[in-house]
Amino acid sequence: MKNSISFKLWGRYAMFTDPVTKVGGEKCSYHVPTYEAIKGVLKSIYWKPTLIWYVDRVQVMNPIRTQTKGTKPLVWGGGKKKSDLSIYTFLHEVEYQIEAHFEWNEHRPELAQDRIDGKHYNIAKRMLEKGGRQDIFLGVRDCQGYVEPCSFVEGEGAYAEIDELSFGLMFHSFDYPDETGKDELASRFWQATMRKGILEFPRSEACKRRFIRLMTAKQFGLDENILPVEKEEAAL
Repeated sequence: MKNSISFKLWGRYAMFTDPVTKVGGEKCSYHVPTYEAIKGVLKSIYWKPTLIWYVDRVQVMNPIRTQTKGTKPLVWGGGKKKSDLSIYTFLHEVEYQIEAHFEWNEHRPELAQDRIDGKHYNIAKRMLEKGGRQDIFLGVRDCQGYVEPCSFVEGEGAYAEIDELSFGLMFHSFDYPDETGKDELASRFWQATMRKGILEFPRSEACKRRFIRLMTAKQFGLDENILPVEKEEAAL
């Protein structure tokens, strides 16, 4: 089954938020993208509940640069909204090469008839060539991103000559009930290490897990939520 794509992702700013700094008024980006952020980009390119995207590896093409800016996010209190000055630290002028693949979501047996070999792969390729089905964001909505197909080439990134660079404990991804079969939301963490400028992401089940709260999966019906192949092709 053809299920793998590779593409270039770039933008002027990126904010891959560290959960430690997310709860306060000020935010600071990780130095490299998180698995969950890249997975969000893949879902913006093309997504259906029939499949699950997996990020295989990411190559950092541009040198890691940060830029601090003062922003005025809206703050709600007592039914009124006001703006408050906060300091955000963004990544600046980012570019990545990404390799990813999808697998069928075995926790969606009601969508088994939609597991059509070649259908989703070809649609994903066309959506990638068009720049994505939805707007691309680099971590947060403030940071617009762009994608285009490319071949994943090793050895051309900004850190290709560095054997190993560690970023310590990093947020990896969320465990959502529709992808795990469990009625709960959990977060995953991993020891991020970049080798020769490439981050090779482990699968979520290989990362440290932290329970957040109970949560149920949204229900989908093949007739209600998934268009037949003919209608879906015509809509594109």
